[in-house]
Amino acid sequence: MTGSVWVNGALVDPSVAALSVFDHGFTVGDGVFETLLSYPDTGLAFADQHLIRLRGSAAGLALQVPFDDSALMVAMREVIDSAGPAGATMRVRITVTGGAGPRGSDRGGATPTVIVAAAPQAAWPPTSTLAPVPWPRNERGALAGLKTTSYAENVVALHVAHDAGADEALFCDTQGNVCEGTGTNLFAVIGDQLVTPPLSTGCLAGVTRGVVIGCYGAVERLFSMDDLGRATEVFVTSTTREVQAVCEVIGVGTWDGPGPITTVAHAAYTEARKA
Repeated sequence: MTGSVWVNGALVDPSVAALSVFDHGFTVGDGVFETLLSYPDTGLAFADQHLIRLRGSAAGLALQVPFDDSALMVAMREVIDSAGPAGATMRVRITVTGGAGPRGSDRGGATPTVIVAAAPQAAWPPTSTLAPVPWPRNERGALAGLKTTSYAENVVALHVAHDAGADEALFCDTQGNVCEGTGTNLFAVIGDQLVTPPLSTGCLAGVTRGVVIGCYGAVERLFSMDDLGRATEVFVTSTTREVQAVCEVIGVGTWDGPGPITTVAHAAYTEARKA
């Protein structure tokens, strides 16, 4: 890794950056994070929305973020400048953990750890294949809708998806409604509507998801895998994928892509991030 990382207010070389072995982000997955993209032409995209969500996720864990937004913006720009190369699209991650704490789940009174890092982001391919997984997202769970570092469930799901020949997994909620991927929100054209699962399914309120809803007017409603199989277009959204067509949900349906609505949605997203 090139460049520097920002740890608790200071830029340091990643080869010497150090955290306590008792940091709760490491021992129990107690933390939250955000991933942003910085583009050569426009800089950081939708930073305000990402920072709002970071603080919302932290509040959901009763975790204080010990730096204000202006300090985090400075940190992101510093690591972008350090990581280079010039003219590259950069992926920036802010991670906030519970800090060094006692053994077990009790956090204690430690000061949270904050890390900001950046690296070049390669472009995703134009289409994606999804694999449904047998485990549901728990829409009633304490972490529903929060962007936490507790990603073991996603790791297992993505491993299963890869074994099936897909590059992303697809979860339903406990009631059998389509929910989300491990790091993506899903949209489908069903009948004459562009639809996406509502937040009541436990899906993350993705920043890109919100932009597409705002630009295109997608309808948030419940739908099943059977409904998804009747869709005429499917796409996923995320910060790094932006708007990516889905060519197959294994066992559910296949599509040619990107279709006309996917193409328009991607164009609308691109215009919004440049605004």
